[in-house]
Order: sequence, then structure tokens, then C-alpha cells
Amino acid sequence: MTSAELRALQAPLKEQYKINPESALVTLKAKGEIGEGISCKVDAGRSVTVTGQHPASGGDGSLVCSADLLLESLVACAGVTLAAVGTAIGADIKNSRIEAEGDIDFRGTLSVSKEAPVGFKSIRLHFYFDPAVSAEQVTSLVKLTERYCIILQTLSKGVNIETIYHH
Repeated sequence: MTSAELRALQAPLKEQYKINPESALVTLKAKGEIGEGISCKVDAGRSVTVTGQHPASGGDGSLVCSADLLLESLVACAGVTLAAVGTAIGADIKNSRIEAEGDIDFRGTLSVSKEAPVGFKSIRLHFYFDPAVSAEQVTSLVKLTERYCIILQTLSKGVNIETIYHH
């Protein structure tokens, strides 16, 4: 896709959102059903993933861990955002890649230590660019990706989460 094609694709949406800001608010949904053993079948409408415990918390490693999914979501969102901003500014990023890694102290989730946090202690997002991409473009690409990546912004800024139960 060219920069012009991307702009043509997004122009009517941007105009609609300027005229009617409410139309830009979209509610995404995912559903999960408790499965066999300690597992959950997650349905996000376009794909189904069966998740389970990480081996560090007692899983056998046969199912994807939800923490892995969070890192995958970060990489996916940053990758799509990078591709879009690369297209928009005319940077050739075909041979570039993104990796995420995060540190978890499983003593927290297993209630071994109240001092150990439950969740990621830190996450690192690595960008690897083809040497043909100029240093100036790299700086711009990373800055724009950080600014417009939904998952990165949500993780770094936090979000209010409301727990609602139905009986």
C-alpha cells in the first residue's frame, strides 16, 4: 500500500470522526469459556485461542499463557502501527521487526511473597530496522509508533478496569 492509498482509505473515516466524534467510539469484545483442566477458550470474534497456565505457575507448556498473549498483542499493535506510519512517511521498513519481552516474578501470582508484584515488572519493546532505513526515519518511526500504538499507550498510561460480575 502506498502513502496515497492509505490516506485515501483513512480520509473518509477521519472526516466522519471530526463531524461526529461519537462514531469513533468502538467497543471491542472478547469472550472466554472455562475449559478442561485449568484452561480458558478465548473468542475475540475473529480467532479462538485456548489459554492455560505458564510452566512457571504449574502449566505443562502445551497452552499459550495469557501473559504471552499480552506481549503478542503489544508486538502486533506496534507492528501494524509501524507499518502504517512507515507507509504514511514513505519509509521502506519491509525487513524490519519488533520483539517484546517482559519480566514476571511468579512468586506474586502464586502467593509465595506479598512483596512480589502480580504481573509484569517490566516490558521491553525492541525495534530492529533494516540498515537501509535512515537514522532520522528510525527516530520518527519509533516516536510515531509509540504515540499511536493502542496497546503500548494503554500499558504505559494504564486504564480504568471495572470488574462486573453476574450471578
